[in-house]
Amino acid sequence: MRLLHHTCVGTNDMNKATEFYTAVLSPLGAKLVGTVEGHSAMFGTDEGPEFFLLNPSNGEPATVANGGTYGFKSPTRKGVDEFHANGMALGGTDEGAPGPREFAPNAYAAYMRDLDGNKICAVCFAEPE
Repeated sequence: MRLLHHTCVGTNDMNKATEFYTAVLSPLGAKLVGTVEGHSAMFGTDEGPEFFLLNPSNGEPATVANGGTYGFKSPTRKGVDEFHANGMALGGTDEGAPGPREFAPNAYAAYMRDLDGNKICAVCFAEPE
């Protein structure tokens, strides 16, 4: 059972954000699974949506959380590498290139900021290939 049902981040440009997340989540096995015109884009797997992009419902600009990070699982280290490369190619900002991390055995991760400034990462705990 998943602990979280879904996670949402706000965006100020739904089209660009949808393109960005389609590219960075694809190597992790996720895809665009639905949209609500002018409101949201939903990403997930065949099990359903888990990550949503939203236009803030209060009409105010989307902003980011200080200290917040949205982490995505990758089945492979190659997926982490592709997540980061795709994000950089589409205008993401590097917050930590792909590589081993000391926070857990076999941890391999990459960090970036999306087009709206949200901090995201991909992490893999598989043995080195």
